[in-house]
Amino acid sequence: MKFVNREAELRELAELEALSKKKLFVIALYGLRRVGKTRLLLEHIKGRGLYFFVNKGKTSADLLGEFQGILRKSGIMTELETLGSWDKFFEVLMTRAPPPSIFDEFQNFKFVEPSVFGMLQKNIDLNENKPGLIMLSGSLIGLMKNLFTDSKEPLYGRVKKGIKLEPLGLSACLQLGNELKLGKEELVEFYCIFGGYPKYYVALEDFGLQGKKMEQILDALLLAKDAPLEDEVNSILSQEFGGRSGIYYSILEAIAAGNNTNSAIAGYIGSQPTSITRQINELKDYFEMIDFEMPYSGKRGIYRIRHPLMGFWFSQIYRNFSDYASRKSEFIGALKKNMNTLYGKAFERAATEFLIRQLGLLEARRQWGKIPGAEKGKNTYEIDLIGKNKSGTFAFEFKWKDLGHGEALGELNALMAKAKHVQGLPSDVKFGLVAKRIREKQKLRAAGYLAYDIEDF
Repeated sequence: MKFVNREAELRELAELEALSKKKLFVIALYGLRRVGKTRLLLEHIKGRGLYFFVNKGKTSADLLGEFQGILRKSGIMTELETLGSWDKFFEVLMTRAPPPSIFDEFQNFKFVEPSVFGMLQKNIDLNENKPGLIMLSGSLIGLMKNLFTDSKEPLYGRVKKGIKLEPLGLSACLQLGNELKLGKEELVEFYCIFGGYPKYYVALEDFGLQGKKMEQILDALLLAKDAPLEDEVNSILSQEFGGRSGIYYSILEAIAAGNNTNSAIAGYIGSQPTSITRQINELKDYFEMIDFEMPYSGKRGIYRIRHPLMGFWFSQIYRNFSDYASRKSEFIGALKKNMNTLYGKAFERAATEFLIRQLGLLEARRQWGKIPGAEKGKNTYEIDLIGKNKSGTFAFEFKWKDLGHGEALGELNALMAKAKHVQGLPSDVKFGLVAKRIREKQKLRAAGYLAYDIEDF
């Protein structure tokens, strides 16, 4: 599959490599599994550098022997030389003017040979004024951050640049969708569930799912017995959390079920709000798995899961895991029947990305709040997006539906009514709609509304 939309990252790596010609540059690249870290780094060096994969299944001696072989093949060591220690390995690597070097899954040294971190620190300090580029890549976000930001760790302060690799955006995934022969509707549905993680798009290619409908794709990758991604979320999380996973899983399940404040999460899991504050903050700041989202106007924020597949897994599978594991027909049938509703909830992410790009929005947030004086049960409202650019303010409703002209007008009228409850919203706000499909959308545009559907993506 072609490599897409990492121009900014490749440009930054090229700039850092240019700086490394004068003195040693150590950079850390981190991000969740499947986000494309290895492909990015290999694309940067294009076969001219050294690639070391830190396999935590190997003994320290075996891994050192493998890395010694790489140095010999590259001509940095002769066939007669041997490495007696990791300290000697890093000394040779940094003193013999090697090409750019990648250590993939670098955090695995913690399991193979923890003393490596101190040895690397020493050799960085001894060779900081010599040219060289060392790229340390890792998938365990918490552990990678801890290695370089904890003042008690040997490598604290030794990394000159830390880069978090984010998932691909919608526009890049649309390019991949074209290569995979997916229609825009299928591509947006796939993006709603799997997000912008390149490896999942590669999986479509690997399992011959080009041109298939989303139900077939979901079956093949996630719902069928022994599906290739059936343990994907659990695998990611168990590696991140280690032996203390229980409370984190419970919090993520609570958020996925719609309990998105500290008190609501605590109530869902039968705990006191103060007893889970630390774990919620770790999920947000250390593991970077949840966001704290603030509304356009107001001070009451909410938590939400960042990774689309995790959100789907916790809301649909985790709480029904026995039914999923046994592939109970009633469970699978009900899940498939509910997919359109799930796409509707997840469509917000894709529609927001589209509008940010389409309108050049500098700010884009959801809005929610209470309606003063309304009866209980009908006293809240939500607006899918309020955004600003240099020319004005916009309010949008998102609908994963096919809308006729009359239905679209009804949605816009309802949106305008909700907007009256937003404090500080300017009087000249422009109103719009993003839907799966809008018939006669030109009529809406002629009437002064902004109207888009997935054909505009």
